[in-house]
Amino acid sequence: MHLLIPFASALSDAASQVVHDLNLPNLSWLLSRLTPTARDEADPFTPSPPHERALAAAWGWQGDAGALPFAARAAHADGIEVRDRAWGLITPVHWHVGRDHVTLVDPAALALTEAESRAAFDVVRELFESEGFTLAWGAPLRWYAAHESLVDLPCASLDRVIGRNVERWMRVEAGAPPGAKLIRRLQSEVQLLLYPHALNTEREAREALTINSFWLSGCGRYQLGDQARVQVDDALRDALLADDWAAWAEAWHGVDAGSLARLRESAARGEPVRLTLCGERSAQRFEALPQSIAQRLKGRWNSSPPHTVLEAL
Repeated sequence: MHLLIPFASALSDAASQVVHDLNLPNLSWLLSRLTPTARDEADPFTPSPPHERALAAAWGWQGDAGALPFAARAAHADGIEVRDRAWGLITPVHWHVGRDHVTLVDPAALALTEAESRAAFDVVRELFESEGFTLAWGAPLRWYAAHESLVDLPCASLDRVIGRNVERWMRVEAGAPPGAKLIRRLQSEVQLLLYPHALNTEREAREALTINSFWLSGCGRYQLGDQARVQVDDALRDALLADDWAAWAEAWHGVDAGSLARLRESAARGEPVRLTLCGERSAQRFEALPQSIAQRLKGRWNSSPPHTVLEAL
């Protein structure tokens, strides 16, 4: 059993304070018995967050950060015939324009119905197809685009940009693939297309968020991955992205009493288990390795408390 927990920590003073007060008996037990092994550490502004990099590694995927084919995998799961084409996930979004910067609001806050999503999809479809893209609708917040320029186009994950200034992630650096400039232009043109649309007029009238752009992520060709090799518990995600630290603490208690308790039971039975904790900078894996009794006792005595492990992520 390999359990992967995204958003286990965050780079903020508020998160550090919450972590210090968490009572996580099952995580404590596991940390006292499992051995820290592989660690993946990178800049917190790397396009792919640690949990995506760890998941890709567990599945045996190839690809650089920002170019891991989560879009093709999701499209395949949505029943779309992906074949050998390069796919990207297009997420309809609302950009909040503030005084100093533009923030990407959590797409879930749009609460798009299927009819609304399909109407917006039909508006932008011709624009993309005029540039040689093939578009497919998967779900209200999952549109897919296929194009050869998406083979190795690095894009920031939605989990990196939600609630944050998008400008950092939209810079087209010198030497960037040609597709990067095209996507930036399409984002601007989609804004112009959707702004006057009746769909947004109606949403504004009822004070709902408008769809005023899109975010592209997860580009690349489909790669096989054994999903049974790792279990992901993403219960911490929504609260952390919303900076709701009380809800995040409550979610942590639920994770400890749920998936971590089950992992503890497996470890206590002597089964091979793995635990990967992921923050904003790094992912740390812990494994049950063969040890002598003396080593086990020493490990329990010297094991780090959960808050120390989590703050290092």
